[in-house]
Amino acid sequence: MSLALAEADACRVSADVPVGAVVVDTDGLVIATGRNERELRQDPTAHAEVIALRAAAAHTGDWHLTGTTLVVTLEPCPMCAGALLAARVPRLVYGAWDDKAGGAGSVYDIVRDRRLPHRAEVYAGVREAECRARLDDFFAARRVVEGH
Repeated sequence: MSLALAEADACRVSADVPVGAVVVDTDGLVIATGRNERELRQDPTAHAEVIALRAAAAHTGDWHLTGTTLVVTLEPCPMCAGALLAARVPRLVYGAWDDKAGGAGSVYDIVRDRRLPHRAEVYAGVREAECRARLDDFFAARRVVEGH
């Protein structure tokens, strides 16, 4: 989670919401990282998880990411939860819950939905306070700039 937090911190240069993600292999070695880059790329799909999953597939040469773990600072949205399942990632670790758009336990629970052909184990709330603080600080500063 430390590396995912560092990725989230790197979002400062692009004005993106500070979310970081890391993919680790079965030995616990980092094979890919990602951070939100929607503003930077002007791409609505450039979420930290999607970027990390794409990089992991490129690293392994296979879109089947079985045996990996996705670590992310914020609960994945429905799009990212779907991408995680499509990549066959069996484990998800995340920090802060997303009570507005979460797809892994808060609003939706896509990653554990028994109606879907693939599911993932979920470990939520890991270093939650640190993950939440980055988001709270980002949105507080944004409200000041926007005058709200």
